[in-house]
Parts: sequence; C-alpha cells; structure tokens
Amino acid sequence: MTTKIIMDTDPGIDDAAALTMAINDPALDLKLVTAVAGNVTVDKTTANALKIVNFFKQDIPVAAGAKQPLIKPFEDAARIHGESGMPGYDFGDDYGEPIAKSAVEALHDEIMAADEPITLVPTGSYTNIALLFSQYPEVKDHIKEIVAMGGTLSKGNMTSAAEFNVFTDPHAAKIMYDSGVPIVMVGLDITLKALLTPDTLDKLATMGRAGEMLHDLITHYNDGDENGHPMHDVNTIFYLLHPEAITTEEMWVDVQTEGPAMGETVGDIRGAYHDGKTNAKVCVDIDTDYFNKWFLEEVSAIKD
Repeated sequence: MTTKIIMDTDPGIDDAAALTMAINDPALDLKLVTAVAGNVTVDKTTANALKIVNFFKQDIPVAAGAKQPLIKPFEDAARIHGESGMPGYDFGDDYGEPIAKSAVEALHDEIMAADEPITLVPTGSYTNIALLFSQYPEVKDHIKEIVAMGGTLSKGNMTSAAEFNVFTDPHAAKIMYDSGVPIVMVGLDITLKALLTPDTLDKLATMGRAGEMLHDLITHYNDGDENGHPMHDVNTIFYLLHPEAITTEEMWVDVQTEGPAMGETVGDIRGAYHDGKTNAKVCVDIDTDYFNKWFLEEVSAIKD
C-alpha cells in the first residue's frame, strides 16, 4: 500500500535528494510539489523542483508559493546551496513550467480531492502551510500527518537556538505547530547525525544517471565536513519508509517568534507546562549506518 504525500519544498541540494527518493520509491505516491522561498528565492526553488521532476520524466504538478515569510524579512541560505540553489549539475533549460494555481490553491484542491487523508512533507519554511491553514482551515481534517524537516531540541544551525527552516518563518511554524494536525518533527537532533559519508558519496558517482546527478549536487553542498554531509530533508522520507530506524518522543513543541531566541523550538521534555498534552512526535535518534545503506539502495534501484 502506498502512502500519498505532498512535498512543500525549497530546493536546495538536500531537498533535491529528498524529492529524488519521494519520486522514485514505489511505497510513496507523490501527488504534488509546492515551492516556497527558503534556501533561495521562490522563482529559483520552483525552477529547481521542476528540474528534478523533469529529470525523472514525471508528470507531477509543481506550484509556486510564498515569496517571503509572513512577517520577518526573508533571509536565504545561498551561502550553503549556491546562488541557484542547485549548482554542480546541468539540467538544461527545458524543464517545464509551474501550474497556474498558487501553492495554497493547489494544496487545498489536492488535499480536498484525495480519497484518503494525505501526508504533508514540508522541507523548507512553513509559509505555504501556514497560509493554507489560515485560508482553508477545513483541510486540517483531511491531513493524516505532517512530517516536517525543521527545528531542534538543542543547538541551532542559524542561531545558537534556531534551525534554518523554523528561523526563516517562525510565525508560520507557530501556526503549523498550533494547528492540531499530527506533526513529526524531523530536526537537527537526527539530521546532524545522519551524515552521508565520503564512502557513500563516492559510490553514488557510479550509480547511473541519478547517482551521478546527486553526487554532482552534493559535492557542491557547503554543509558538512570530512565526516560527511547532513542530508537534512532526506530524513523525512527515511522516516516515512523506515520509522523503526528512528527513535521518537512525544512532547509539546512551542515556537519562539521574537527576541534573540526567534525560531527556537522549545520542547516540553518534562511534560510540565501543557497538562500532559503533546502536539508533536520529535525525532531524537537515528540508525546512521542504516541510513547510508538505505540511501544507496534507493539510488541503485532507480532505472536510467
């Protein structure tokens, strides 16, 4: 049985890898891709999503979304992902166009038309999700869960407290976490452990057209060190397919929207402040060896 998903994304190199897995794994049915400003501007993230969909010759609709966060100024991550968001591989110029609908309209229509609750997989800022919930609150009852890359219970990668996706639009993150929809927080607590090792990266280059593309992108990824590259967004897909390889804890997560801790995700780890209620399943540990093994298996199974 396949899981129907929608990816809301800001490609970005690790987003491109996550899209690759979502498009090609037969256990997932990717119905729609929506783009948002994040790693780079939304015109570039939309083009990059189209490039990956077209690379695999898929007829999956791509819709352009929010150009900026709800309130705070936009701050990209071009220093990590390059000016285009996906340097290192030539996808050509003929990769199609986004659909006429906005991301919010496309999300609403796809969710409401689905014959079963759908899973949302945001791997960028959550601006599109917040706008969707604000404009069409009825969709919440038709969402199975949100498996979201972002957040941290410890040190951030944007500030000492905040992870990039949440920091980019903390007000949107707060709307999402307060929505009542079941959320899995796939944050830095596991993504900084699940490094794609140098050995795995070398093997990618020998794995056909898809492996070569991913290898060329990841070698231009300015995130990581001699131990490997964190494939942050890919962990959402890994969780969907192999939840047994990830340890989670149920807790309430609050999002800070102002001050020096803006973008911090604060987990009520003692269950002391919300009368025992929880709003998220937080990923806290991962089988890193299995993650690398799985990554290679996924790519090797892709037909050229």
